Amino acid sequence: MDIGGIIGDALAYPFHNIKALVLYVVLGIIGAIIGGASLLGMLGAVGSTGWSSFAFSGVGIVGIIVFILILFLIEGYALDIIKFGIERRDDGPGIDVGRQISNAIKLIVVDIVYYIVPAIITFVLGLFLRDWIMTIISLILFILFALANFMAKCRLAKTDSMGDALAIGEAIGDISKVGFLKIIATVIIIAIILIIAAIIIAWIGQMNNIVGSVLLGLFAVYFVFFYNRAIGLLYSDV
Repeated sequence: MDIGGIIGDALAYPFHNIKALVLYVVLGIIGAIIGGASLLGMLGAVGSTGWSSFAFSGVGIVGIIVFILILFLIEGYALDIIKFGIERRDDGPGIDVGRQISNAIKLIVVDIVYYIVPAIITFVLGLFLRDWIMTIISLILFILFALANFMAKCRLAKTDSMGDALAIGEAIGDISKVGFLKIIATVIIIAIILIIAAIIIAWIGQMNNIVGSVLLGLFAVYFVFFYNRAIGLLYSDV
């Protein structure tokens, strides 16, 4: 699929799945409310004593746990958007709480691995090589593993398998299958769209804070759909 097709499809995808888009907005609102209430509960515990302190802190801890679970659910849902993109399905994912939370946890582990490995390599090489050489090597490693992490995320979305996602050599090999320049060009176009939208929303926000805040929230949800759809379509030819 060419870059124009990927961007065009990804831009239109959220509008083809209004129900899923609204669902995502609701999850985000619920998460924000619970997160805010939990923070207030924890702050209330600071100024209280005895049973009041226990009650406030208990509410805060439970709220934080629920908030984290909602974030994991949303992250797992986004991973399913990638999966649907890989399969070139036009419908939106449903909620599968257990699997999506599980996949979000897997994704966190994958992210950690793909950033720890280059950090360790850089540290070890830094013991023997000069600073300017290490700067070049570090930059190359960061770009390589960042792109490999993109591929690993797609591999996880496609198979739900941690083993497939952590196959670093195969993930790096997928970069060439998709096309290095194609990946970079797609990421640049996505970044440009994000910047343009942010500028427009900021301009509207200066005229009306409420309208600007609403548009920012709506665009944040839209962008999650758009961005993850584009990643899935990018990987769909592998």
